[in-house]
Amino acid sequence: MREIIALPNLLTLANAFCGLLALSKGIDALALGDAAPALYYAKMEAAAWLIFLGMVFDMLDGKVARWTGGSSAFGAQLDSFADALTFGCAPALLAKMLIEHEGPLLGYHGNPRIHFLCAAAFSLMAILRLVRFNLETEPDADAHQSFKGLPSPAAAGAVAAAILLYLVARRPELETDTGTPTPVGHLLRLAGGMDFTLPWWFLPAMAVYLPILGLLMVSRVRYTHVASALTRRGPFLTLVYLVFGSFLLWLAPIPILFLVFNGFVLLGVVRALIRRSRPRAA
Repeated sequence: MREIIALPNLLTLANAFCGLLALSKGIDALALGDAAPALYYAKMEAAAWLIFLGMVFDMLDGKVARWTGGSSAFGAQLDSFADALTFGCAPALLAKMLIEHEGPLLGYHGNPRIHFLCAAAFSLMAILRLVRFNLETEPDADAHQSFKGLPSPAAAGAVAAAILLYLVARRPELETDTGTPTPVGHLLRLAGGMDFTLPWWFLPAMAVYLPILGLLMVSRVRYTHVASALTRRGPFLTLVYLVFGSFLLWLAPIPILFLVFNGFVLLGVVRALIRRSRPRAA
C-alpha cells in the first residue's frame, strides 16, 4: 500500500474508533446504573456526540482521498465497515440502552425483545443499505448528486440528536458552558424540566422510529446530497450558509441538530409523496 493512501484510511479508522468508543461509553453508563445519575447522563451524552464526531471523520476521509489521489477499492470497503459500526450499530444500541434505562423512571416498561428487534432492524438495514450503495454507485460525479434511500449517517444523526434532546431535557444542567447556562439551558430551566419539554411517550416513539429509519435506508426514496447541493450554489453563498449555520449551532446545537437531521428525513418522504401524487405523462 502506498504511503499516500494511509491518511484517508486512518481517518476512516478514526470514524470506526468513534463508534466503538460510543458503545463503550454507553456500556459504562449502564454499569453505573442509578449509583451515579449525573455521571450516567454525562456518559450517554458523550456517546451520542461521538456519533457526530464520526460523521466529521466520515466526511474528511472521502475528501482527503480525492485530494491526494488515494481512492481505492480497499478504502471504499473499509469505509462501509466503519459506517456500519458507527452509523448502524452504535446509534441503535445507544437508543436501546436509553429506552430500557429511562423507561421505568417515566412509567414505561415495554418489552426488551421488542426494543432489541427495533434496534436490530435499524442496524441490519444500515448494513444492507451500505452494501447496495457499494454495488450501485458509479465513480462519476453525477452519481453523487442524490442518494437512493436515506444515507446511514443521516439516519444515525436523527437517532443521536433525539438521544441528546432527551438527555438535556431530563438534565438541563448538561446545557452549561463554563458553569453558565446556554440559551437552551435557560429555556429548559424556565420550562421546569422534563415535565414540560418531552412527553412520556418519547421513549417508545424512539423505539418505533428505529425500524422506520431502517426501512427508509433500504427504500428507493431520493435524498439530496447536501454537500453537492451547497457547492452547486457557488463558493460565496456556500460560505455564507456555513457562517450562519455555525452561529446557529453555537447558540443551540442540540435543537438545531434535531431539527436538521429529522427535517432531512421528513423532507425526503414528503418529496417522494409529492412525486408519486403527480400524474405521469403519457
